[in-house]
Order: sequence, then C-alpha cells, then structure tokens
Amino acid sequence: MATIKDVAKRAGVSTTTVSHVINKTRFVAEETKTAVREAIKKLHYSPSAVTRNLKVNHTKSIGLLATSSEALYFAEIIEAVENSCYAKGYTLILCNSHNNLEKQRAYLSMLAQKRVDGLLVMCAEYPPELLSMFADYRSIPMVVMDWDQAHSDFTDTIIDNAFEGGYLAGRYLIERGHRDIGAIPGIQERNTGSGRYLGFLKALQEADITVRDEWIVQGDFEPESGYKAMHQILAQKQRPTAIFCGGDIMAIGAICAADELGLRVPQDISVIGYDNVRHARYFTPALTTSTSQKSVWANRLLPCCSIASPVSAKMRR
Repeated sequence: MATIKDVAKRAGVSTTTVSHVINKTRFVAEETKTAVREAIKKLHYSPSAVTRNLKVNHTKSIGLLATSSEALYFAEIIEAVENSCYAKGYTLILCNSHNNLEKQRAYLSMLAQKRVDGLLVMCAEYPPELLSMFADYRSIPMVVMDWDQAHSDFTDTIIDNAFEGGYLAGRYLIERGHRDIGAIPGIQERNTGSGRYLGFLKALQEADITVRDEWIVQGDFEPESGYKAMHQILAQKQRPTAIFCGGDIMAIGAICAADELGLRVPQDISVIGYDNVRHARYFTPALTTSTSQKSVWANRLLPCCSIASPVSAKMRR
C-alpha cells in the first residue's frame, strides 16, 4: 500500500507539500498540485481519514446519544438524522443507552475520545445525574432534543411543542361533536407526556367539558400500556365516545383492546393518537395524520387520527 512518502517521491516534492495539497491547508502552486494529484492517482494512495481530520481539527463525525433505536418515534428521527449526516459527508455514531446512566457515561466519554465534531442527545429521561454529565462536555457542540425548556440554559435544544399538539387533538375531537372524552396520557415526567396532556385538558376546559377520573388511565408510550388502559376505561359502566392517546404506539394498543371487546373504531369509539409515525396509515383503521408545522389535516378526516405538532428550537447566544 502506497504511503505519503511514496507520493512525495513520485511527485518530486516534500511530504509536507503533499499534506497541504490533500488538506488544502496552504497555498500550493497549481503545477505542483497537479503533480501531487497525478501521483496519488497512479499509486492509488488513500490518506488516513483519522490522521487527516485530526490535523485540520475535525473528524466529520457526529455522535448521537439516544434512548433506543427500536421505538418507532426514535427510529424515524434517527433515520432522518443519519440521512442528513450522510448527505453532508458526516458519519453518525449511534449510541443506544436505554436510559442507563453507566452506559450514558461510557458513551459520552467514548464520543469525546473520538473527538466527534458535535453531539446530538435524544433521551427519554433527563435526570440530574445526566444533566451533570452534559455539563462536563460543554466543549463539544451539543443539541438536545425533546428537553424541558427550563433546563436548556447551557445547550441548544429542539423541543416538541407538546402543549399545542395536545390542544389541537382536544379541539379536533370537540369539533366533531364529542363531549364524553377519555385519555391515555404518556409519562408525565416527560415534556412529551405532560405537555400533550395539559394541552388536551386546556381544550376541554375551554369547551366547559369535565373529564371523568375513571376515563383517565396513565400510559407509558408502549402499546401494552395503551391496550391495558383501554380495557380499564371500557370496563366502566359509562364509556366515553372518544379517547386521546398521548402517542400513536399507545393508540395501536388501545384500538386492539377496543376490537377485542367488539367495538369498531371509529363507528363505536373514536381514537386520536400523537406523533405521526410513518406506519400510521397502514393501521386498521388507518390513522388520519397532521403533516405540517401548522398542523393541517391530511388524508381522510376520520375520528381516528394522529397529530404531529410543531417543534421549537432554542439556541444559545
């Protein structure tokens, strides 16, 4: 395998000149650049990406610390991030931590040692211990997704406008004549859970609708929780006519439970989800979805639908 010394010898220049031609770190005469490039081509020389990038102080790599790439919500975002990185010539290093603090600590250390150019963080939970870890890596440009604004003083953030999305979901059901409405919210300790639920409640409050306590059953964003919650709600003597689910995946479980109990969606009970996961249209019944930042309804306006709310970004100054 050819080395930089072989290229320099063939081109009749120094190894330093070859390095400047490759990395574009100093002016080199056009004739000399042509000779170096021809030597590289003839010898099939491939410079070490690691060595070259370290010399110019970047590695063309981005680290992504995520909870998991298995859940549809996370998987679709991760895929979009990877596609964007690839299009711009960057390598994405994905680290699934499953909310394990020891794994998060080890991954952050590894990414720092690899000198990634930037760090993306998309964790389902942000306990104080994890926030403390972030503070230790302030030298790395960082963007945190789905984080409570109250904790975003030292890093850039992208935040789901959860309150508005939940409000739109509540308004959607009310405008279609529903007054008896239940809910299966996501985890309240997360912005994606509490924000959506509070927005939903705000819509009902404006319409002077009181939610029965037995129609509100807490979920955890997993399909099993939606399934169990729907069974619990439908076991009541008086049933709601519509259910707001704080996530599409919970809505899948809820629809399954309704079907087992002989109820048709949307003829007998309406179900509205949230997240606009890609496969929502293939569910039975299909989920109508919101696809723009203005939450414009697309496809068929069935009482069974999915919402994707706008997002907002907070940048450090």
